[in-house]
Amino acid sequence: MSMMMEVTVGQRKGDFIGKDQLVLQAAVDYVAQRGGGVVRIGKGTWEMHNSLFLRNNIHLVGAGDDTVLHKCPSEATRLIDDTDWYMDWATVKDPSIFRVGGACLLRGRSPHWNKDEYLKRTVTGIEGNVIHLDKQTRTNFWIDTKAEAATLFPVVTGDYVDDVIIEHLTIDGNRDENEELNGNYGGGIFIQDCNRIYISDVTTHSNNSDGVSWQVCEDVTVEGCRSLNNNGLGLHPGSGSQRPVVLNNRMAGNRIGFFFCWGVKYGLVADNVIEDTEKAGISTGHRDTDNVVRGNIVRRSGEQGILFREHPVRARDPHRNVFENNTIEDSGSKGDCVAIEMLGTAEDVVLRENRIVDTRRKHKSRKRIGIRVGKKIKRLSLENNEFEGMDEDVVR
Repeated sequence: MSMMMEVTVGQRKGDFIGKDQLVLQAAVDYVAQRGGGVVRIGKGTWEMHNSLFLRNNIHLVGAGDDTVLHKCPSEATRLIDDTDWYMDWATVKDPSIFRVGGACLLRGRSPHWNKDEYLKRTVTGIEGNVIHLDKQTRTNFWIDTKAEAATLFPVVTGDYVDDVIIEHLTIDGNRDENEELNGNYGGGIFIQDCNRIYISDVTTHSNNSDGVSWQVCEDVTVEGCRSLNNNGLGLHPGSGSQRPVVLNNRMAGNRIGFFFCWGVKYGLVADNVIEDTEKAGISTGHRDTDNVVRGNIVRRSGEQGILFREHPVRARDPHRNVFENNTIEDSGSKGDCVAIEMLGTAEDVVLRENRIVDTRRKHKSRKRIGIRVGKKIKRLSLENNEFEGMDEDVVR
């Protein structure tokens, strides 16, 4: 019977000793090269100048609130020469903001089409104003589009890795000292094209991005975690993510609590608490079909408690989703206060046995609406929903 390898990382004692992301990465890479196993991170605050990059078959375990991955302040500088798609270097105005092993994010307007480009790399060397990178860019960053290089990154990154467990640690995104990084590229935890990822008892807070973002991933489970005070989305199953399971988490103080991105299917979102969002508590839209949202508590959303986003094309809307046994309380703070707003052309949605409540004092200019159903919604099933404190329970 084979035994799983286990190593410890500490700031004073352990198999690996240090205080920043380099020692964490060394431990992860060592275990991964031997087929996988456990990397146990002890108590302390680790200064993150770059992502901790996950590998296949890694079980990353901290000591709960006493293990903190702290994102260092970000800086940015202008490129002073073009970086073409085949290069593995960039020439920058101020190289002093970078360090070997640290992050380098290239960003700028595409010189070819009307979109912003972002590319995450690791610094492998510095010679004068030239920053050497671990991979070719495969994208053009030109000085006539005012391209920049910055020290921005997700705190934990998984790219094309499978069978990973992350447990019992805290990620501090240091929001006040970091520029915003779009949740399609960043977050406290950011994973891309991964399978069978399990995240449990992790606190990710104060990110100038998402708490946890996973893009084009299958079978991601997030359970018993806390996503707090992030400038982006609390939990973000990204485009094409299949069968996400999101259980017993708390999302509070985020721009949006839980965000179904494009084409999220066959998911279960159950028994979570979502509070004090700037916008919607739960948002669903483009091709997000066949999901079950059950037993959640959504309180004090700045806008809607649950939002069905609008799309004019029927085939691209969130069909066949079931929302049952949820409590939606005190939604909206301006204009009409709507608990469940159904825009677009969704079909065959079930809203069953939800409790929709407003406990606030009546307001002269604000109407409290339980469920507002758009004109193009078809075959909506409303079953035994309970309403309290509404001016109108259901508006069609």
